[in-house]
Amino acid sequence: MKRIIVLLVAVTFLSCDKDNDSSPSEERNFRQDMRDFVIGISQKAKGIRPGFAVIPQNGIELVSENGEADGLPAQAYLNAIDGNGQEDLFYGYDNDDQATPADISNYVKSFLNLSKSKGKTILVTDYCSTASKMNNSYQTNAINGYISYAAPQRNLTVIPTTVPNNSNTAVITNLSQAKNFLYLINTENFTSKTAFINAVKATNYDAIIMDLFLNEEQFTATEISQLREKANGGKRLVICYMSIGEAEDYRYYWQPSWNTSKPNWMAAVNPDWPGNFKVKYWNEDWQKIIYKNNDSYLDKILEANFDGVYLDIIDGFEYFEK
Repeated sequence: MKRIIVLLVAVTFLSCDKDNDSSPSEERNFRQDMRDFVIGISQKAKGIRPGFAVIPQNGIELVSENGEADGLPAQAYLNAIDGNGQEDLFYGYDNDDQATPADISNYVKSFLNLSKSKGKTILVTDYCSTASKMNNSYQTNAINGYISYAAPQRNLTVIPTTVPNNSNTAVITNLSQAKNFLYLINTENFTSKTAFINAVKATNYDAIIMDLFLNEEQFTATEISQLREKANGGKRLVICYMSIGEAEDYRYYWQPSWNTSKPNWMAAVNPDWPGNFKVKYWNEDWQKIIYKNNDSYLDKILEANFDGVYLDIIDGFEYFEK
């Protein structure tokens, strides 16, 4: 999902929530709240499966304690993650298939490089469909030491017909070994899980970022094992997408009563993505849905035996800072 990066840095902001977990006089550090949320997810997941990869997307300023690229690294946060995902780095910030302004790219790169210097893998998704621009995206990301995916559509519904960038026959067991990835979270073009599995197995991507469900049916551990097989005999990582900064009205956890009466942790609808609602992500009830109970979203991902989780709407703190 496209997210606008806020260049202004603010560390602590006044919260005017009416929840029990916040009061008008309480100062919240929305950035630290998000760091703590990701750290909690990581601690649970890695406590169950030590090699499980945790990859937050966007909100890259969180890698620095003060939100400045030359600030001290947010070490506890960095210790909890295995990489950073970043959209629109070189293409797509203003419009798809259009180069991102250089000042924006350079600003974001300064934080990505801070994370990379701490041993984290950087996964860039650029949104471009012109062949020359896709090639430039791959080349520019490679020069910067990032692995990348040039997505021809923002809704992430298609598998490109071209050979994956840096295709190889390796058996990938760790995120740091991946040379490329496929971002395919929208399954509307697939009529069944079998069709989806066969389409992915016919590719040679080192990693795939996908959804836990297809047509509201959850993938099983056996199916995830099948998805690890590359067409050339190698193996890939299978990473599960999970939005933690917005609630989505098509998810299994959505209650019909929320259509008329929203819980107190749910905020405004995202005007760019109807059906997605900002959430007070520090709220205990929301965190129980995501990871703080034995039937949480994260538990379902772990039970399906995914190799990691790709956390979206990490930049949700920007909404509350405003």
